[in-house]
Amino acid sequence: MSELITSVTPQSLTELLQEAGYRVNQTEQNGIVQLLSASQGIGFAVRFGNPAAEQSSYVDFTYSCALRVQGQLPEGLAQVWNASRRFARLSLQGEFLLMEMDVVVAGVGATHLRSQLELWDRLLQEFIVYLREYSQQAAQLQAQAEDAPAVDTREEAPAL
Repeated sequence: MSELITSVTPQSLTELLQEAGYRVNQTEQNGIVQLLSASQGIGFAVRFGNPAAEQSSYVDFTYSCALRVQGQLPEGLAQVWNASRRFARLSLQGEFLLMEMDVVVAGVGATHLRSQLELWDRLLQEFIVYLREYSQQAAQLQAQAEDAPAVDTREEAPAL
């Protein structure tokens, strides 16, 4: 039986990502450590959450991918994603569209952490496809609405 993990450190997650073939840069901003990586050209961060009893270790972390929005997002984009996906959520924060996935590590095995990384990688791929398809569908609906004949809904006054 494999040993259960009760917390992770920036170093242990760096090793997990590197063993899976990811390049990892550890950064610190305002005293907060995060890991930066990418999958198929899509950058993401690993942000640590609740501290564990051991120093510099954590019981949870968040995979996070922020994309800068240029122009206007189609209406309902985040809501449709959130209603149709279980593991990662979308939100609009300022000029960024943010996809995040939380991972709780207290009492799990190493296999669980690897499977969460695989899930995150798949969700990143689905995210890009989703954005492309949703934008195309929104553009098609807009074009159809513009091409539709105008309908006059005013009632005509009765002739006298």
